[in-house]
Amino acid sequence: MSGRPPARRRRRTSRKAKGPDALTLGIAAAAGLGLVIAVVQWLLTHWWLLVVLAVVAACAGGFWLKQRSDRSRWERVRAQGLRYQLSQLDRLHHTDFEYAIRDLLRRDGCTEAVQVGGAGDNGADVKAVDPVGRRWVIQCKHRRNGAAGSPVGTPDLHVLNGTGRQLHGGDVVVLVTNGRFTSKCAPLARSQRLHLVDRGTLGEWAAGSRPLWELLQKLPPPRKPSPLL
Repeated sequence: MSGRPPARRRRRTSRKAKGPDALTLGIAAAAGLGLVIAVVQWLLTHWWLLVVLAVVAACAGGFWLKQRSDRSRWERVRAQGLRYQLSQLDRLHHTDFEYAIRDLLRRDGCTEAVQVGGAGDNGADVKAVDPVGRRWVIQCKHRRNGAAGSPVGTPDLHVLNGTGRQLHGGDVVVLVTNGRFTSKCAPLARSQRLHLVDRGTLGEWAAGSRPLWELLQKLPPPRKPSPLL
């Protein structure tokens, strides 16, 4: 008995979703244009509101600028009045001592004074640029017992001499301590154009109003003129 073969089911093909047609896009564009025109007409009718908003914005901006100027001015006043006694510096942690040196440089007008000491500092604890463009690289050696502590020796100077100019690009390379140096440090510093700030010089600098560059001798020439000096 022969029968007809079963009819094959037709596979339904899924129609791809069509995007918005031209009519829909035209309606949307017209609606958007109408909204823009309505907003412009409203603003032209209520022009005084724009004036009020502009005045408010100007007042707010002026107030913000004045506040910023006042903060900067008082910060300069505070920095210019910064003083340290040697007894205060002796009590500091060695990291806080580095920050104190940074702050004294800022007091003197160094706009780029930063504390960089720590692991891998390569002999530099504080870096700064003075008002005449010279780059300062400073290594700090803090002694908790001040002058009674162990003296800073030539090994520290050798480290600073090897990195101060080559790695850090310093024009003025300084080793500062609240303690003292061994007798061999001064000749080595002179021969290598390094500068030493011992306890006496540090005390005069920290407690007075003269910048450090007025207390040191044989500094390199300025990189640029400045009204501050």
